[in-house]
Amino acid sequence: MSEQNKTVARRLREECFSKGDMKLADELLDENYVYHGPSIMEEVKGREAFKQAVAGFRAALPDLRETVEDQIAEGDKVVSRFVSRGTHKGELMGAPPTGKPITIRGTDISRIRNGKIVEAWVMWDALAMLQQLGLVQGLGT
Repeated sequence: MSEQNKTVARRLREECFSKGDMKLADELLDENYVYHGPSIMEEVKGREAFKQAVAGFRAALPDLRETVEDQIAEGDKVVSRFVSRGTHKGELMGAPPTGKPITIRGTDISRIRNGKIVEAWVMWDALAMLQQLGLVQGLGT
């Protein structure tokens, strides 16, 4: 079961986010899916709300590519360490496009029931993203 759960979590990142395959979200997410996370997607409730949030993120970063670098599974949970790369070509968090590339890292803890993700807790480095876009200065700059 752990390997199957890892595959579900990996596909959400590498296919839904990277390829924009929102039909796959129907297969991978429970209808009442809940996403807990920072900034752009704070808390998203429901599969359709998730699709809209991801579409908005992909509009800002149309070449978005997410890669799962490591996973650990235990019971009904999968922890995925991922990296996201893309180019800021659309409005993002109220900021106009900068054309700058970004690389952000994050961790996702997904709870899976009956082969579908029912809840996820996601933390990613939003500050690093804003610094890379030149929207926030780093310490010492």
